Amino acid sequence: MLKFSPANAKTKALYLVREVYPFLAGQRKVYSLDLSAGHSCPKAKDCLSRVVPRDDDPARFRILDGPKCQFRCFSASQEIVYANTRKLRRHNLDVLRKMRGWKQCREMLAASLPADAGVVRYHVAGDFFKASYLQGAIALANVRPNVLFYTYTKSLPFLEGLDLPDNFRVTASLGGKHDHLIEGLGIRTARVVYSEQEAADLDLPIDHTDAHAASHGGSFALLLHGVQPAKTPAARALQALKGTGSYARK
Repeated sequence: MLKFSPANAKTKALYLVREVYPFLAGQRKVYSLDLSAGHSCPKAKDCLSRVVPRDDDPARFRILDGPKCQFRCFSASQEIVYANTRKLRRHNLDVLRKMRGWKQCREMLAASLPADAGVVRYHVAGDFFKASYLQGAIALANVRPNVLFYTYTKSLPFLEGLDLPDNFRVTASLGGKHDHLIEGLGIRTARVVYSEQEAADLDLPIDHTDAHAASHGGSFALLLHGVQPAKTPAARALQALKGTGSYARK
């Protein structure tokens, strides 16, 4: 069975988002389904990072950044610090890798979904790593219209030709290998910015709470967050963001 996670400091704010209210009636709750960062992100580029065993001690771990990584994935940083988080995400990835076809994926998702789920985010960590997984998630949304599912994704080729129900809301996460597909897909985008001024220059609202991602609306920005490699532009930008709404403190 898959292991869903309760709302974190960020997604708890969805309880206050008016457009989400109907999905949380009857004391239903917010959850996420998370996978190993990087290991489940085949289309990532700018933020590609993953946790791997250390060469000198395979029982310990380190972060391996991708060859074109510009800023480190905050979820990978979490997996270094929190062993139980790393194990939970690896468990979910291993379970889904064993599923064959979208029907098996849908059945596993349906069997594992908490009974009181009202809003589900795919993925605080990870991404849709195969087409059948995304198709199974959409199939589940079609038969569970009372649950709101939403996601950020760089797995844009998997979206081509698919019809998305209203309760399955997708945001294209810029900085992947297939950004050129976004215009044809006609979906909104989320862009990581290094400052509030950068977002203002781009005329993009900043989503601090996932309210934009879970609701209908246009493109938006996300402030850089998570531990960044020392002496990099991302690290300097993160330091400047301290105290201005950066997720690094959450």
